[in-house]
Amino acid sequence: MVLAIVLSGYSAGAQFTKATLQASGLTCALCTKAINKSLEQLPFVSSVKADIKSSSFGIVFKDGSDVDIDAIRKGVEDAGFSVSKLQLTGSFSQVAIKNDTHATINGKTYHFLSVANRVLDGEQQVTIVDRNFLGAKEFKKYSKSSNMSCVQTGKAGDCCAKDGVSGGTRIYHVTI
Repeated sequence: MVLAIVLSGYSAGAQFTKATLQASGLTCALCTKAINKSLEQLPFVSSVKADIKSSSFGIVFKDGSDVDIDAIRKGVEDAGFSVSKLQLTGSFSQVAIKNDTHATINGKTYHFLSVANRVLDGEQQVTIVDRNFLGAKEFKKYSKSSNMSCVQTGKAGDCCAKDGVSGGTRIYHVTI
């Protein structure tokens, strides 16, 4: 149940355990039920709890599961709605992060944006700031924080090679 994190040669452990998702376009309890049902069908999801008033969902992941962020977004979209915010919570152990750099977490690549250089330790929450995971205005704000092309495309480009990321790899952009 340990998730390897590598950043500039530094290795530490972490595991995503839960998420908070806000959806847009909901108008009634049936909308909430549709999203809830879609998310509960994901193989890495243990439980989903909806908060109708805030259009948010608390998602608990199965222990040791491989969390598929794009599958969460697709589940919401398949129910007829869109993600307006997705935050993942995980337990980190002495993970050094730097602004505008990549980290590999459980075989997936994360690009940290608009963060101060720091060490993540204990329970921490990261916010996904990719296109289709937040509103257009907020995405524009984060996309301006880096000159790397992967921010616009969500795929590794020549800019990512310096961090050892192969071209075409899916990159998730996050902030703390």
